[in-house]
Amino acid sequence: MIRTTLYAFGGMLLGLLIHLVVILLLPLLAEDSVVQRIDALAPAVNTVVQIDDPKAGQPNPLRLDPELAYAVCRVDLSKGPGELAGTLPTSFWSVAVYDASGTVIYSTTNRDGIGQSLDLGLFDPAQTRLLAEKKIDVGAGLLIVEANTDDVFVLVRLHPPEEAVRARYEDALRKLQCRTIKI
Repeated sequence: MIRTTLYAFGGMLLGLLIHLVVILLLPLLAEDSVVQRIDALAPAVNTVVQIDDPKAGQPNPLRLDPELAYAVCRVDLSKGPGELAGTLPTSFWSVAVYDASGTVIYSTTNRDGIGQSLDLGLFDPAQTRLLAEKKIDVGAGLLIVEANTDDVFVLVRLHPPEEAVRARYEDALRKLQCRTIKI
């Protein structure tokens, strides 16, 4: 009886271990991840790229909402801290920062009291220490985001209230500045 219980317990532990290993390794083995799709859309660093609207009946691999306008900016923190800045329309917008694995590390909307101005600073842990020691000078009101990897990307979403103003909203996305902060 004790031997059967030990075998059952050992089998459950082995099964749990196998499941955990498979669950943690599968994303690393994926051939077509979200990060790879974003890399195809925005291969240049520190450049804002507007993502084309998904069309009805066409493939939508990023599962974008056709009601929203999108822009993405890749930032390489190994070259210094990054910044995404600009003025966005007053209707709903959101910003999400993703790490190289496609995990959201920071997200905010204009409903958080930010208003129209977006000024987002992206730092790695060493740069955050320099910032805390006041060795990096940044402007007041900069939203500070720390990333554990050097390759991050920022996705900005705007919701035009009417189709008639969509072109103006897309123009606001194109005017966003994505750059490296000078140290």
